[in-house]
Amino acid sequence: MKKVFALTLTVVMALTAFTGCGSSSKPSSDSAEKSTSNKNSNITVTFIPKVTGNAFFESANKGAQKYAKKWGFKVDYEGDASASASAQVSVINKAVQQGTNAICMSSVDAAGVKDALKAAAAAGVKVTTWDSDVDPSVRKIMVSQGTPKQLGEMLVKMSYDSLKERGKNPDKDPIKYCWHYSNASVTDQNSWRVEGEKYIKQKYPNWQNVAPDNYYSNQDAEQAISVGESILSAHKDIDLIICNDSTALPGQCQAAQNKGKKAKDITITGFASPNSIKQYCKEGIITRWGLWDCGIQGAMGCYMAYYLAAGNKVKVGDKIKIPDIGTVEVMPNNVLNDSASTSDPSSGVVLLPERTVFTKSNMNNFDF
Repeated sequence: MKKVFALTLTVVMALTAFTGCGSSSKPSSDSAEKSTSNKNSNITVTFIPKVTGNAFFESANKGAQKYAKKWGFKVDYEGDASASASAQVSVINKAVQQGTNAICMSSVDAAGVKDALKAAAAAGVKVTTWDSDVDPSVRKIMVSQGTPKQLGEMLVKMSYDSLKERGKNPDKDPIKYCWHYSNASVTDQNSWRVEGEKYIKQKYPNWQNVAPDNYYSNQDAEQAISVGESILSAHKDIDLIICNDSTALPGQCQAAQNKGKKAKDITITGFASPNSIKQYCKEGIITRWGLWDCGIQGAMGCYMAYYLAAGNKVKVGDKIKIPDIGTVEVMPNNVLNDSASTSDPSSGVVLLPERTVFTKSNMNNFDF
């Protein structure tokens, strides 16, 4: 029997390494579990990443393809090697012209793709998002890796543990740190930084952000290395670099390696797929980083797009059974952003059940 995930605001997710599933319970009697109706194998979902060639997004596509084959619908993975709003708009417009039934996308710039998604929805295309959201008024469901609070605090807790591991006293020492990620217009990464900063100010007021304007590398692998090197050159005594971006983290690790820095010299942590960081962990550049199962996330995002395109209706509070994965609850948009509300009751958020911290002891248990 499949495990049922009841993802409510009161669930407390473990933010340390684990391999089991999150908290679970049976659906309440006043919110019946819904299964897919009006199944149609002719439905096509266009799955759009922020950028192609990135381990996180390629792994998400593998998961989406694997599950879609079981579920009986087609997933077209369409993106661009350039992480830009204009490139994503071109992909959206092309998909609509080719007659796609649904779009599931991770946005580079929510404002930059809003009009294109609005036009797609007006043309009858069902729109969902995953990883990085857009304006809730132009999509129905967002499949999120967690709330900004969960993810922001996770980044800081990984930082704390790694600092302490190398002999620092993060409760008392004036830790010098900065953030390195894609850009200021990416909704998800900015929300994690905001919540992370709140947590730092609350728990560790002695920490010093040496670059309040942040460092950005635009989800470009080469730029992530050069920006990473510039951080190390500009702040020779920096203690911590938080990379809440799956391109920035391996780039920052490579920059540290280029500069002859190891985990005993500087703490680097953040979010990236385990396979993209394992080599740096083996070589002593990093000791701890995190992520979630992006294959499951990609599959869930595409399933929700398919579910809507098959003629099913959703509303906040619904519990929907995703075959082979479990049951999820449609939550209000403000679980991600206090101001992210919409008068449309059919617009909401579905959360992944867990996140994972990777270390040398468990990283080989994962292959994505």
